[in-house]
Amino acid sequence: MHIETDVVHGGQHPDKSTGALSPPIYQTSTFVFRDADHGARLFKGEEKGYIYTRISNPTIELLARKIALLESAEAGLVFSSGLAAIFNVIVAVVRSGENVVSDDTIYGGTFTLFKNVLPRLGIDVVFVDASKTEDLTAAVNEQTRLLFIETPANPTLKIIDIAKCVEVARASNLPLCVDNTFATPYLQRPIELGVDIVVHSATKYFGGHGDIIGGVAVGRQDFIDTLWKGAKDIGASISPFNAWLILRGLKTLAVRMDRHCHNALKIAEFLSQHDKVEKVYYPGLKSHPGHETAKKQMSAFGGMIGFDVKGGKEAGKTLMNSVKLCALAVSLGDVDTLIEHPGSMTHSGYSEEELLECGIKPGFVRLSIGLEHLDDIVEDLKQALDKI
Repeated sequence: MHIETDVVHGGQHPDKSTGALSPPIYQTSTFVFRDADHGARLFKGEEKGYIYTRISNPTIELLARKIALLESAEAGLVFSSGLAAIFNVIVAVVRSGENVVSDDTIYGGTFTLFKNVLPRLGIDVVFVDASKTEDLTAAVNEQTRLLFIETPANPTLKIIDIAKCVEVARASNLPLCVDNTFATPYLQRPIELGVDIVVHSATKYFGGHGDIIGGVAVGRQDFIDTLWKGAKDIGASISPFNAWLILRGLKTLAVRMDRHCHNALKIAEFLSQHDKVEKVYYPGLKSHPGHETAKKQMSAFGGMIGFDVKGGKEAGKTLMNSVKLCALAVSLGDVDTLIEHPGSMTHSGYSEEELLECGIKPGFVRLSIGLEHLDDIVEDLKQALDKI
């Protein structure tokens, strides 16, 4: 099936007992055993079934299967947040005294996890510009156990050649993990390019309506089995209701992404011609240094835009305080257009020097383009830029 069909039907079937088209929400913490021996067999793993929602739940498992299908992976596991998914992947693969090699431009929450939390567990993170294959290769040493990248990267929309990173991973016999949140499997499927693990903040485009928090990791069945063994003890489980909301959101992923991409390209073109804007970061523009690579590994260029406002941070604040339609808020992938200042908000965990090294200037503004009429978004940005 085409992915437009899979987002609607993939992995889902009418409920066998009632014929319900929408999957049931198994909103329960506990499942009852048939008898004592049944419960004992479940705990020993001698029989498949359900014990406790932290361990497994039919609604949550359905979501995991569906996202794995969309990503062309064998299996998946759903978590309470995207950060929970990333943390569980790390501790499933890396031990104290070992390290992760990560691209230097990643979501601010992931950066803080890597910089402040993992070292307390004895896990080091080496940051490099993974768009430079030679730098990625040079950073790998005997203690490296995982490579980690985002592409497009948050918030600068840096594009990393996934196939080249796969070559580095294979040469070093290391797994490669890609955060595919910005692109979604509708635009980019890293597993098909040879990637081992894909993670998402399901809060974003999967949910699509700004009303849930969730995360997911997908990969080979043997890896997901290993991941589950640790995750069930860490306890970062999603609620059945949130899993159901993401299932509902996924049904409209294709049509939403088409609109996000259409609006974003037009707005990027508008901003690139505005005299108050110094530079626009959008991989759909030919001026973007990763444009050709993005064309190779993505079917379209996504709904996220970054741009530098002339006048620096104060000009950016004036812009954000002047919008009327756009919402001044973090997160992304919502039906609403969202605007924020990464340097002081989502990426405030970076030092000023680290921000500049990653190309995040003081006047850098991030836009998550929504589903409103294109002309209305443009007019709002235009009137706000006129205030600078």
